[in-house]
Amino acid sequence: MTDRLTTPTEKAQPNARMLYTPEQRLLRDQTIWTPIQGALAIFQFFVFLWSLYLVLTCLYTEQGAEWAKWSIVLKTVTLYTIMITGSIWEKVVFGHYLFAKAFFWEDVVSMGVIALHTLYITSLFYPFLSLQEQMILILAAYAIYLINATQFILKLRAARRQEAFMKDALSQDDSQTITPGSTGAFV
Repeated sequence: MTDRLTTPTEKAQPNARMLYTPEQRLLRDQTIWTPIQGALAIFQFFVFLWSLYLVLTCLYTEQGAEWAKWSIVLKTVTLYTIMITGSIWEKVVFGHYLFAKAFFWEDVVSMGVIALHTLYITSLFYPFLSLQEQMILILAAYAIYLINATQFILKLRAARRQEAFMKDALSQDDSQTITPGSTGAFV
């Protein structure tokens, strides 16, 4: 049996997988892309709610198709923007543009959302779908978007829990510091 010092992280989360290393957390907190991502995510959600209302209205009343179409175009542009800035954020924090280990499944689902939105935009230029089919397609895209948004919210909560664990571990570690003349053992 070898004695070695354990880090505060090991004490706080012995079996948990870390979302961010300390270096990545510092990069995340220092980059301008973090608040940009937050603002875009909120904006995109409100565009989604507005567009969802217009799409459902169009489906049920068969009125307001132009408004619904333009709201979907705005949602798609917002989605592309958040995906591009998000890939830059991943490059800054994790070292590559997409599919970082910590956000792999979120990125996979995002690709599905983008594919459905892109298919919708394509259907505007090449009319291979009826208006009703377009609206159903975008409802499917919006359902997957909600799954994706939930993934990111859960990831945000996990990051906050990790930071709370780290603060706890550091404060416990500080309280157990051995100073000259004190009694105690290394952990």
